[in-house]
Amino acid sequence: MNTAIVAIPNRIAKWSLTWALLLIVFSLLALTIPLIASFSALVIIGWLLVFSGVTQGLHAFHSKGVGDVLWKLFVAILYFVLGIYLLTNPLVGLTTLTLILGIFFLAEGGIDLAVYIKGWRSDASLWILLEALATLVLGLMLLRQWPSDSLWALGTLVGIGMLVTGIGRLIISLAVYRLSESATPQR
Repeated sequence: MNTAIVAIPNRIAKWSLTWALLLIVFSLLALTIPLIASFSALVIIGWLLVFSGVTQGLHAFHSKGVGDVLWKLFVAILYFVLGIYLLTNPLVGLTTLTLILGIFFLAEGGIDLAVYIKGWRSDASLWILLEALATLVLGLMLLRQWPSDSLWALGTLVGIGMLVTGIGRLIISLAVYRLSESATPQR
C-alpha cells in the first residue's frame, strides 16, 4: 500500500484528535465557570446576529422586486437590532434565551415522546423514550428555576454540548488513527 495515501488519513486523524482535546478542555472550562461561558455565548450570538443583519441588508439590494427588497430589509434590520439589543442588555438577553431554551426543550421532548408513542415497537424506541424524557426534564428544570438560573444555564448547556462533541470526536479520531496506523506497511 502506498504510504502517501495512508499519511493523509493519519494527518487528518491527528488534527481531529487535537481539536477533540481542545473541545474537551474548553468544555471543562465552560462547566467550571458557567457564568462567563453564558455571557461569552451571548456575545457570540449577538455579534452573529449583527453580522447577519448587515449581510442580509446588503443582499436585500440585490433582490428583484420591491416586496422582496422591503421584506429582506425588514428581516435584516430585525437581526441587526436584536443583535445590538443582546450586546447592550446581556442580563435581559440571557434571561430571554434561557426562557426560549426551556420552551424549546419542552417542545422537542413532547415531539420525541409522540414519536416514541407512534413507533414504540421499533428497535430504537427505548432510546427515543430516554431522549424524550431527558429533554422534557431539562426543559422543566429550566422553566421551573427561570429566571434565577438564567446566568449559568446557557454556559452549562454549552459546556455539556462541547464535552459530548469533544468525547465523540476523540473516540472517532482514535479509531481512524488506529486504522491508519494498522494500514501502514511494516518495514
